[in-house]
Amino acid sequence: MGFFNKPETTPSLAASGENAPLARSRIEAFLTSQDWSFGVDPDGDVGGQWDDNVFYFFQMGEAQEVLQIRGRWKHSFPASREAEFAVLLNEFNRDLIWPKLYVRVEDEEIGVYSEVSTDLEHGVSDDQLGQLISCGLFTGLRAFERIAESLGISEE
Repeated sequence: MGFFNKPETTPSLAASGENAPLARSRIEAFLTSQDWSFGVDPDGDVGGQWDDNVFYFFQMGEAQEVLQIRGRWKHSFPASREAEFAVLLNEFNRDLIWPKLYVRVEDEEIGVYSEVSTDLEHGVSDDQLGQLISCGLFTGLRAFERIAESLGISEE
């Protein structure tokens, strides 16, 4: 066998890197392959909890071609702190390529969110999809840890 010989077996679609349309079944297949617990809500959205933070894996766009991984930090704060958090998260958004961080007012409280969105109009390989899901999830978790550190909140 020479150094540059091609393998004799035909690779699978995922292993060959062929792009396929984004589909909920593919998101679920990746999460299952990682032995991660998740569920599907009544709207058909895939979500789960990581370190007590809720993450959803949305499909958006006219053809459901945009993958969005959105996480909500497990901590809530009084709505009166919205401006303070807007300034704090803007600092993170200037320093980080992703995730996008923002607050939402929810009743009398604010929730802190992370978000990574990718347009997959031309499809995505299984390996790429796994990388995008992992990136959205783990950069969100790390951002929540950094926010906790800056606020002096123990995450243990």
